[in-house]
Amino acid sequence: MSERRASVQEHIFSDGTTLARELAQAVAEKLRTAITARGRASLVVSGGRSPIPFFHELSAQALDWSNVWVTLADERWVPPSSPDSNERLVLENLLTGTASAAHWVPLKSPSVSAAQALAEREAAVTAMPRPFDCVVLGMGDDGHTASLFPGSGALQAAGNEWLAAVAAPVPPNVQQPRITMTLSALLASRQIFLPLAGDDKWRVYRRALAGATPLELPIAAILGQHAVPVDVYWSC
Repeated sequence: MSERRASVQEHIFSDGTTLARELAQAVAEKLRTAITARGRASLVVSGGRSPIPFFHELSAQALDWSNVWVTLADERWVPPSSPDSNERLVLENLLTGTASAAHWVPLKSPSVSAAQALAEREAAVTAMPRPFDCVVLGMGDDGHTASLFPGSGALQAAGNEWLAAVAAPVPPNVQQPRITMTLSALLASRQIFLPLAGDDKWRVYRRALAGATPLELPIAAILGQHAVPVDVYWSC
């Protein structure tokens, strides 16, 4: 079932398996269209455990992966060998098989801190095909997306800033320092997808859609704009 609300379209599924498959097909179709129209495509994905079924489905899609550039919406400042690394998650679950031909653009670098790596990583990200063809976000129970947490200074980054460093341990649920795309970077895209699972996430999403401020629920900045279409995929 689908319903359009301004720039937001909702897709409702009865289970996560169907959601992952349908989302992968939708993202793959956007990437194919981009390759046909412009010769290459760009994809921004999010970390955590919930995207793994989607990653597996997308990895199996028939695509000219050699013309796809992939990066992350945010990353913990940990080595790629760490179990907390989003880079490791993507390389092990998405960029496998034929999808390993994609161009991987990491956010983590050998620099000591995320703050020291901002200029270097920003240059790498902005060298990707832009606007991003697909941005696949996640959302926490507190309404955060990427590593843009409620009340975070990163929410107010200047429009010409693509990346921001997020220190630990503030807010409390950030155990490691992080590097994240800013709102302006995430919105420099042709299409945003927001997969959600469970009633709790649905309630937070509805609060954000109803008019919560981005400082309260950062995802509201994504849902409240009208320049970039947002497709919300939800399963109970």
